[in-house]
Amino acid sequence: MTTESKPAPKRKRLLLTAALIFIAIGICYAIYWFVVASHYESTDDAYVHGNLVQVTSQIAGTVVAIDADNTQTVKRGQTLVKLDPIDSRVALKQAEAALAQTVRRTRTLFVQNDALKADIAMRQADVERAQVDLSKAQSDLKRRQMLAKSGGVSGEEILHAATAVKTAESALAQTKAALAASKAKLETNLALTAGTTIAQHPDVRQAADRVRDAWLDNARTVLPAPTDGSVAQRSVQVGQHVAPGTPLMTVIPLQQVWVEANFKEGQITKMKPGQEVKLTADVYGSDVTYHGHIEGIAAGTGSAFALLPAQNASGNWIKVVQRVPVRIALDPKELAAHPLRVGLSMVAEVHLVEPDQKPAAQNADTSKFETDVFAKNTQGVDALIDKIIKENLGS
Repeated sequence: MTTESKPAPKRKRLLLTAALIFIAIGICYAIYWFVVASHYESTDDAYVHGNLVQVTSQIAGTVVAIDADNTQTVKRGQTLVKLDPIDSRVALKQAEAALAQTVRRTRTLFVQNDALKADIAMRQADVERAQVDLSKAQSDLKRRQMLAKSGGVSGEEILHAATAVKTAESALAQTKAALAASKAKLETNLALTAGTTIAQHPDVRQAADRVRDAWLDNARTVLPAPTDGSVAQRSVQVGQHVAPGTPLMTVIPLQQVWVEANFKEGQITKMKPGQEVKLTADVYGSDVTYHGHIEGIAAGTGSAFALLPAQNASGNWIKVVQRVPVRIALDPKELAAHPLRVGLSMVAEVHLVEPDQKPAAQNADTSKFETDVFAKNTQGVDALIDKIIKENLGS
């Protein structure tokens, strides 16, 4: 019995030692948690997102050429798709001819103003002459009527004199009517040309706008790449007739992607925009670490914006921990060294400390995205319009 009871103190020491070790580990972990781990939140529910720039036609037309395909890298402004330009070219020529005709017609209005003023002066002189003739005819008639009392003038002469008075009155009325018509026409022309020039006349400007529309339609037969990026989702085919707004392909600017990390609702309590984030991608493993910062936290959970949102008011309600999307911007230099693709899985770890007033300058700002390639569609149209106007103004 004595020999069998000897291991008991040893076993107790081992159990006590193990307990002390576990207690020490717990204390160390507690210290680590309060000092380090409590300042970090991580998730593996994170994915790469980017701008999916759709290439769509702005006019109806038939595709005659495709200059880019899936997986190809394109530069901003590079031609991607061409539409048949014949119809748009014909429409442009018709608009140019209509502008030339409008300029000539408007020029006629300005020229008619001077002609009508001269015509009014001439007809005013005709009225004055007709009044003199009427006055002479009336005086002649009175004189003959006085002579007729003494028998010095025959009745036939008096009849001729009366006829002359009526003829003079008719001529005066006719010249006055012609003068009034010329004045009315001049007033109309002056109203159409007042306060403007031929080039700035409303009719000319309206015709010029039609030229611009036709020019734009012709320029839009060539579809450029809105931005640098990689082509994806090409659905267009040669010979296909496309309508305005039809998606033809997608250009993804891989140099401007971000990460959307979905944290549990209890993890975002201390998260703020500007906090630093470390990320790793499954495609590269833990050997490559990305550094970024929080750009913003979504205004709602993922389920709130789902196509079929949860009906929590129903009787079949089951509480599910919600996740909130957090947008994370990446360092463009690290992104250039190790490119990412849209949809790749990431692991994100946020450092929960008070962020700086401004995020680090090296981090990309993905909130702004614009293109100016379509502004080139209007280059040259103003010079064309000025040329047509000058050619049809005459001397």
